Amino acid sequence: MRAAFRMVCFLAITYVFGVYGWSQSHPGATSADTQKTAQQEKKKAGPGKEMGKGGEVIGKGVVKGTGDLAKGTAGAVGNLARGNVGSAGASLGKGAGGMGKNVAVGTGKGVAKIGKGLGGEFKKLGGKSKGHDEKSQAQG
Repeated sequence: MRAAFRMVCFLAITYVFGVYGWSQSHPGATSADTQKTAQQEKKKAGPGKEMGKGGEVIGKGVVKGTGDLAKGTAGAVGNLARGNVGSAGASLGKGAGGMGKNVAVGTGKGVAKIGKGLGGEFKKLGGKSKGHDEKSQAQG
């Protein structure tokens, strides 16, 4: 029973810190920032950056999923405190379902970006080897 209480307290504290972190304000975008983003959009991302973006998307999916799990856990704790065992299970299930959805979607999108980046790398390698083969055949 003590272990369960400690786990519930740990999850509640984790949830509180997560909500506090999400509530931090972001500085407003300046005109210089918007000009930089417009220039960056014109450039095509290289394969390495594409793979990095894939990792970023996977991470975002995990973070969103963890937030959903934390919300569901907090709701379950509140329902348990009121004695609503059925509602507590439903809240926890909803949070776990949200986590599964966000992790799966983030992972799928991230893997797609990583695959696109790998395809770009193979294109680069294929182009270099073609040019190299043509030169060696012309000399021989």
